[in-house]
Amino acid sequence: MPHLRHARRRVVAAAALAAAGSLLLTGCGGGGQAAASDPVKDIRGRLPKAQRSAGVLRIGMDVNYAPVEFRGPDGKPAGLDPDLAAALGRILDVRVEFVDTPFDKLVPNLQGKQFDVAMSALSDVRQRREGLDADGKQVDPGVDFVDYFIAGTSIVVPKGNPKGIRTLDDLCGRTVAFQQGTTQDGIATRQVAVCARTGRPLTVHRFDTDAKALAEVSAGSAAAGLDDFPVAAYAAKTMDGGGRFEVTGAQSTSNPYGIAVRKEDTELRDTLSKAVDQLIRSGEYDKILGKWNVSAGAAQNAVVNGGI
Repeated sequence: MPHLRHARRRVVAAAALAAAGSLLLTGCGGGGQAAASDPVKDIRGRLPKAQRSAGVLRIGMDVNYAPVEFRGPDGKPAGLDPDLAAALGRILDVRVEFVDTPFDKLVPNLQGKQFDVAMSALSDVRQRREGLDADGKQVDPGVDFVDYFIAGTSIVVPKGNPKGIRTLDDLCGRTVAFQQGTTQDGIATRQVAVCARTGRPLTVHRFDTDAKALAEVSAGSAAAGLDDFPVAAYAAKTMDGGGRFEVTGAQSTSNPYGIAVRKEDTELRDTLSKAVDQLIRSGEYDKILGKWNVSAGAAQNAVVNGGI
């Protein structure tokens, strides 16, 4: 509306250590020896009745952001988020159902209870947690996040970087394209004010999909695009066999992706946090990130509302 080389991408929280420890339960058995309970069974027992009875976790997702989420050759959702979601479903013993939703409608439709959670390269930022619009006005109750991955913002330019763009300040006097409602939208909005002070205004082109924004860059109508690093790297590697785009400069504004949950659904939030921790400890999390070449964005553990 999703995907890495900075050390600060590691999500670390003391609270998560306590959460991980709470999964290892002991009890006195015969002979007085302590026996650890099954952590997966414990997590499943915490799943709220609504999802457990239905046997399904409905996930809002904008399936249009490769390699984080996109349509595979069979037309089904593929990518980092669908693979992670499916793995979480196996831990929780429920089927996952993806509800394809425009990125800027994910939070409103989550609030409208059209699905249980939203998982779609959603950056955990204060504005979303507190339900604020771009002007700081309260527009909804906000959401909680279960953070599971870290991604910074990258600048995408045509192959060869003909304009010599390296930084956000190099965009002043030019046009930049991006998907509306994303973290990049906020970055560009702030950069507009920076460029205005230099006397070289920045023109912004907002689109409802990332594909349209990249097409603008490809056509030369925009000097650069802004994307989450995994998406930028994927586009640079795959478009025209790597001959259309390149990623330039350093990443900026690293922030976690989070699974968005309604504020009142604390039981579901905490169960998902434990499920993410279990996925990480099992080693399957690393395998999934490796499959999509985004291992540098790995989180050490799940964190609730750990974004800036």
